[in-house]
Amino acid sequence: MLELKDVHVVHRARSGGLFTRDRVHALTAANLTIAPGETVGVVGESGCGKSTLARVLVGLQRPAAGTVTFHGRDLWALKEPERRALVGSSVGMVFQDPSTALNRRLPVRQVLRDPLDVHRAGTPAQREARVRELLDLVGLPASAAAALPGQLSGGQRQRVAVARALALEPELVVADEPTSALDVSVRAQILNLLLDLKERLGLALVFVSHDIQTVRRMSDRVVTMYLGRIVEQAPAGDVPLRARHPYTRALFSATPGLISPINPIPLVGVVPSATRPPSGCPFRTRCWRADDVCAAEMPAARTADEHHLFHCHHPVAAGATDVELIQERS
Repeated sequence: MLELKDVHVVHRARSGGLFTRDRVHALTAANLTIAPGETVGVVGESGCGKSTLARVLVGLQRPAAGTVTFHGRDLWALKEPERRALVGSSVGMVFQDPSTALNRRLPVRQVLRDPLDVHRAGTPAQREARVRELLDLVGLPASAAAALPGQLSGGQRQRVAVARALALEPELVVADEPTSALDVSVRAQILNLLLDLKERLGLALVFVSHDIQTVRRMSDRVVTMYLGRIVEQAPAGDVPLRARHPYTRALFSATPGLISPINPIPLVGVVPSATRPPSGCPFRTRCWRADDVCAAEMPAARTADEHHLFHCHHPVAAGATDVELIQERS
């Protein structure tokens, strides 16, 4: 349904003086496909490019190089009205913080009508009916239509944001950290809502989050990012024990679970800057398996099977335990 081929995103950031600017490599050589009805989880440390990837997927960020195709059509080769009509009606996005993603001055009714009005979906009466339908779909009472976002709780605001993303019956919803601004007690409600709507509506879902265990439970496939690069794509059932990239193993080893104790694989070494990424493999400055080959060239994509890709010259053995990797690290 959606495909990224060799996508690069570079930002300019001021540093070192008034007239000097560094280039931030936010996304480098990203290749990714999203199939209809699939849930793809995206994980990685802060600043690794997860949100940039999300913005590229929904057409909010134009790549500096590479192509983004939706149902075989190159989004950035289309004229702006064509691209807006195609993406706007087929892709929805749920942003991180509902308190800033929703216009505080508009009642919920107008927030939900806006995409319908912009795309001229149906008659005015049908749009009003759709607003009522959307509120019911996300579990909000009809009376919420008259409320301002500031009069709702954080969980209710995020339900409005989900409803807005679904207004035009999209095929794909991209959720960028949709629960990070919410209380712990509300997070499970929003996650369950997203999963329920995905099943009921047959949506494809891209779920970006720091909550790694939640990503693993929710997703069909887990994408690991490091310093603007996708370093591994694996079926959720392969993560973490059959993950092959050392960074994926280290990332999941440091994540608390409900039953298993935390046994993190220690990472030492220089944390690289996105303005001056290291040569070769970006993870080599912190990887215990790195050698001169890792410094010389970026590893090409390798396959554990047709659904499991990783970029590593010296991959971890499938099934290796965290204890074994900690002993190897030391």
